[in-house]
Amino acid sequence: MELVDDPAAPGIDVLVEQAVEVLRGARIAVLTGAGVSTDSGIPDYRGEGAPKRNPMTFDQFRSSESFRKRYWAGSHVGWRMFDASAPNRGHRVLAELEADGIVSGVVTQNVDGLHARAGTRRLVDLHGSVDRVRCLQCGQMFARVDIAHRMEEENPGLERPEFVRLNPDGDAEVADFDSFRVPACTVCGGVLKPDVVFFGEFVPVEKFAEARAMVGASDALLIAGSSLVVNSGIRLLEQARRRRLPIVIVNRGATKGDRRAVVKIDAGTTETLEAIATALRP
Repeated sequence: MELVDDPAAPGIDVLVEQAVEVLRGARIAVLTGAGVSTDSGIPDYRGEGAPKRNPMTFDQFRSSESFRKRYWAGSHVGWRMFDASAPNRGHRVLAELEADGIVSGVVTQNVDGLHARAGTRRLVDLHGSVDRVRCLQCGQMFARVDIAHRMEEENPGLERPEFVRLNPDGDAEVADFDSFRVPACTVCGGVLKPDVVFFGEFVPVEKFAEARAMVGASDALLIAGSSLVVNSGIRLLEQARRRRLPIVIVNRGATKGDRRAVVKIDAGTTETLEAIATALRP
């Protein structure tokens, strides 16, 4: 496809050509952030126009029933909106490149599950996924759809998704949550939490080790739709830099890794990934 130049980023077609030259013939590890999912209708934390917000911390969730009610009331509505979203062309292009043997796998900071639904097979969801729920006491894992059914049965009259503001982590802004009933674990009666990393939590050691192994077994790192503000992303970039792997970044706006990239393309991820993929295929 022909990529239309963005007036704010002159020479974008040249940058795509440079990225292709860097990536051609390499086994590419891909790191993605929220910018990959904006074309699926899921907002970006830090993109242009993103509202300022203070996401709930793990300590708040763990220590207060009121915080858990607020979180689950919003998270339930947000999950229904996530569940209705579909992978966009950017997600599908990465899955196709993996099937072609060009992409070695995808590490994502997103919790929306869209890479898996697009067909990516070797996937590390660093921050978890909203389609799973875990008991904090016994560790039992539940399918989110089953918990959603329980919530709807116990909370008739939930707010409709079109009347709330969705956040990138699957949470949503809701007004009335005092009477919200949060289901307990059916195994031990413990507190249930979506299987995602909250602010104040650490990425599971085994997850990060899997991500490091993916980058370590690749020849190049392509970062798409991430500002690299979150520590896990910048650590993977640093691993690639220390191994002298070429790094290509595609993101609207500046990132914390721009100076360490061989090529930085300030553009939307969907159209740029399509252009790169078209040029990389034999």
